[in-house]
Amino acid sequence: MARGKKLTYAQKNCVASAGKLMHQTNMVSEGSRIGVALSGGMDSFTLLQVLRHRQRTLPFPIELMVLHVNPGFAPDNHASLLAWTAKHGLAAHMEVSDHGPRAHSEENRSNSPCFLCCNNRRKRLFELCDTYNLTHLAFGHIAEDLVTTFFLNLFQAGRVEGLGMKESFFQGKLTVIRPLLWLEKSVVRRAAAAWNLPIIKNPCPSAHTAKRSQILQWLEEKFKDDPKIKGSVYGALRRLQLDTTMKRS
Repeated sequence: MARGKKLTYAQKNCVASAGKLMHQTNMVSEGSRIGVALSGGMDSFTLLQVLRHRQRTLPFPIELMVLHVNPGFAPDNHASLLAWTAKHGLAAHMEVSDHGPRAHSEENRSNSPCFLCCNNRRKRLFELCDTYNLTHLAFGHIAEDLVTTFFLNLFQAGRVEGLGMKESFFQGKLTVIRPLLWLEKSVVRRAAAAWNLPIIKNPCPSAHTAKRSQILQWLEEKFKDDPKIKGSVYGALRRLQLDTTMKRS
């Protein structure tokens, strides 16, 4: 990341919001080795930029490694990611899987395509963290993901549960973190545009028809009727998730 170039308001917002959340929840510490799950979308790419900025400003050293698991719909579409990470001197592991096509095949009759694909990708990312001796796995989930996950769990599974800001796995060997969880898509979109990131278009055929997308669309319709509802819902779930995270720490 070039030094000396002033950040835009949106970029500053992303860096500050993530920094505050990382500090409040003690997400990382000296010597943390962070695998950044980079799909190539604007959320995960913005996360990578934010963590690169934090890497320079934290009072202790941390390491970053890019992890990309191509779902297999477009086996070559991560070429731009490979070139970008090489240009910026970032360690990276990129591979092509068959998770997406398999999830949409006759083989998968009991689960939704999104559930199986995401579950397999997550398992593979965990394996890569173990292979490279990484202590953290960072996901670029944002506020919309927190809210839709909460309602998806509520409607589909009867659980009051969102997305963890900081979660421990494998007896504490790996910590999953989500530094962007307080940020909304509109801010992330402006920041990603200002950074001129080579965003990859999602080739998944279920990208806009999944249950998660339907819930978000339903919520947005409710928010149009009364904009104050959005602030109440987002604020309440942010506080709930922060309280849950702090109690588990």
